[in-house]
Amino acid sequence: MSTADKKMLQAHWSHAEELEHAKRIGEEFLMGFEAVDRIDRPAVSIFGSARVHEGSLAYDEARATAKLFAQAGWAVVTGGGPGVMEAANRGCREGGGLSIGFNIELPHEQGLNGYVDVGLTFHHFYARKTMFVKAAEGFVVFPGGFGTADELFEALTLIQTGKVEHFPVVLFGAGYWSPLLEWARDRALPAGTVSPVDLELLTVTDDPAVAVKTVLDRFAAQ
Repeated sequence: MSTADKKMLQAHWSHAEELEHAKRIGEEFLMGFEAVDRIDRPAVSIFGSARVHEGSLAYDEARATAKLFAQAGWAVVTGGGPGVMEAANRGCREGGGLSIGFNIELPHEQGLNGYVDVGLTFHHFYARKTMFVKAAEGFVVFPGGFGTADELFEALTLIQTGKVEHFPVVLFGAGYWSPLLEWARDRALPAGTVSPVDLELLTVTDDPAVAVKTVLDRFAAQ
């Protein structure tokens, strides 16, 4: 199965076809905005690997963290798929919260997990990623791969450049993220490619309660 993004990036279209595709992209953004409008409480976006399973540390910690957010009256937004996403949606539902999944059409089908209350499947990554930011008052990022890193760095770039208000980004799993932080401190900072204030955008923890408190405290301060 070819995704809409793949077709757009690889195909040679006529101007009329490009206009029609641009229209569909606009409609998808509108659909996403309408879904975000249905969120009637503060929300956190939780990211992490789709490849972890129930019983793994990342799964259990994401589930526990999302449950605490729900018990605090917050909604939880994920990518709607398996792994950490499923764990977070599951924990949110167990905590009595509003569980949201913004899924993506992929060549290897990734269906919505069974713990989503408000679900939407996107055809374009950029529309989907916009909703993660628009819906959220903070991000909690669990161990993951390229997709998780993409979501993390996009969020940091938007905050760093002032495209969105400064809001907390929590890296969950100090051992997992420490090589990235060492690169930022020991390589990027001395080279002048990031500034000390950029490093302050990140909070690192191994404690679900600390992750939740970091986001809630920043929200209360605003």
